[in-house]
Amino acid sequence: MANLSDVACRVLPCKVWFWCMFLVVIAGGEDIFLEWHVALDTTIKPIISVNKPVITINGLFPGPLLNSTTNDIVHVNVFNHLDEPLLMTWNGIQQRLNSWQDGVSGTNCPIQPGQNWTYDFQMKDQIGSFFYFPSTNFQKAAGGFGPIRINNRIVIRVPFPKPEDEFDLLIGDWYNQSYKEVRSQLGSSSGQHNSPTWILINGKGPFGNPLTVAHESFTASPGKTYRFRISNVGTKFSLNFRIQNHKLLLVETEGSYTDQILLDSLDVHVGQSYSVLVTMDQNVADYYIVASPKLVDESNQASLVAVGALHYNGSNTPPNGPLPKGLDPFDILSSMHQAKQIRWNLTAGAARPNSQGSFNISKATISQNFNLHGGLAAEFNGILGYTVNNVSYLTPDTPLKLADYALNGSGVYSLDKYPANYTFPLTVKGTFVVSGIHKAYAEIVFVNNHEAIDSWHLDGFGFWAVGYGNGSWTPQSRTEYNIINPVVRSTVQVYPKGWTSVYAYLDNPGMWNLRSQILEYWYLGQELYIRVYDPDPNPAKERPPPENLLCCGKVRTLPSVFSVPAPPPLSFQLTPPAPERDGAATPNPQKSGTTTLHIHRLLLLVGLLMAL
Repeated sequence: MANLSDVACRVLPCKVWFWCMFLVVIAGGEDIFLEWHVALDTTIKPIISVNKPVITINGLFPGPLLNSTTNDIVHVNVFNHLDEPLLMTWNGIQQRLNSWQDGVSGTNCPIQPGQNWTYDFQMKDQIGSFFYFPSTNFQKAAGGFGPIRINNRIVIRVPFPKPEDEFDLLIGDWYNQSYKEVRSQLGSSSGQHNSPTWILINGKGPFGNPLTVAHESFTASPGKTYRFRISNVGTKFSLNFRIQNHKLLLVETEGSYTDQILLDSLDVHVGQSYSVLVTMDQNVADYYIVASPKLVDESNQASLVAVGALHYNGSNTPPNGPLPKGLDPFDILSSMHQAKQIRWNLTAGAARPNSQGSFNISKATISQNFNLHGGLAAEFNGILGYTVNNVSYLTPDTPLKLADYALNGSGVYSLDKYPANYTFPLTVKGTFVVSGIHKAYAEIVFVNNHEAIDSWHLDGFGFWAVGYGNGSWTPQSRTEYNIINPVVRSTVQVYPKGWTSVYAYLDNPGMWNLRSQILEYWYLGQELYIRVYDPDPNPAKERPPPENLLCCGKVRTLPSVFSVPAPPPLSFQLTPPAPERDGAATPNPQKSGTTTLHIHRLLLLVGLLMAL
């Protein structure tokens, strides 16, 4: 049988073939190899008075930065040192053609205690700011989250001057109680349970509070400009972010470069990520960094205001004066106006050299309409649940993706059993899976029946946020849409008793989670799955099951037609390795594993040269 180079040389001159192979090798991303030990730590106390276990990764809270470049291939070997199953999900990473790596209950069997599993996925055609977190068992309320950066390839121009440095800034609410205690109270028929008490910045309490162990501080040089990558990793509260006496130049949100707008403060809703540029144009001193919740009276709940410090090099003056004010937390119209201001930069490239505007949707033909009403609470056998169109999601023991491949879904879910366009006449619990038309545009309208701000996320895709409104959505609401330059993102807010509309191009086959990012709503049933199916078995159209696939539920082993699973991962003790402390060498994730990769590439090139 002729080898690849022999066949190619019959069609192309060998020198042309060599350069084609050279370009293929060079254009690919690097391999990044990571080993993460996920464990509970009772010694980390962001707040002195709060005795609760914190979920750490390699002893760190928040977890380590996953630093990558477009098209890099990431291999994360996750060791579960918890006393219950674990899944990690990658918020906003699209997992192109590969929902097997998505890390939610509908796509993966969990990693059991004392076991490990390796996620393998590519940062395919993406740039931007994202984060990861544990997706099941309410574990996100205890930590386990960390930042993700996808940097541009060198050949792609970034639409702003290179900043002096970049800072990852994770903001989010924090409970006084352990996540298991909060979890046990959720869904009680009385409706009474604990609410978050604190807002943290990078896992640290507010500056100046006597109960704070340490506050977060960023050091910058006068006159320089810095990029802050901000993510709301919390469970409940939308947060307003600002820096005393400094403007925020918005430049990116969840992988899309935006029209650059100068803001005094920025609303960041649960699950969202932004990049802002901040220029150190004030007197040499220290300044407050603040994040405070929407729809909460700060004057009565001071602990719900996160405070950090921006430190100028050479400053001996601590932050002082009143905390800077942001948008009125109860002014929904102002927040909605800001959201409508955030537009896509149609002239900027992103992961590819062609401009973002080449994906213009003004002439898109909508083939599907989903009208999803979230927040309708119901009681099921004495337990409260949240619903979508009157259906509270029932999580089966078998992941939907696994059942799809091995059982054709039989006995696990019924496709399109529940309506995606209207409210089901009965309030039920059920495994809610709807069909998405492959390579078609879908309009998804989110209707919020909560009294609080909701936040919705779609795995596997970015979507165009085309419209926001108050009251009921009607077909006439489409006249309010922005279909010229709506921003593309993966998480969008829905204001109380209002609606938000997005367009999604369903070109990514797989089983994809569509959920509320408010952890209580999600945990109690406000989610569904969109099955985007391509009947072509070509693995270039959708990746086959990975060789290390975990099986569970009704599928204990895969049929022989599929790849034979690798042997089960090795068991290990639940005691994690000691965390790296100050002064210890920390591997650079961007460089991990690249030496071997470069050797392979060099050998390939030498072989090709010898063939010429």
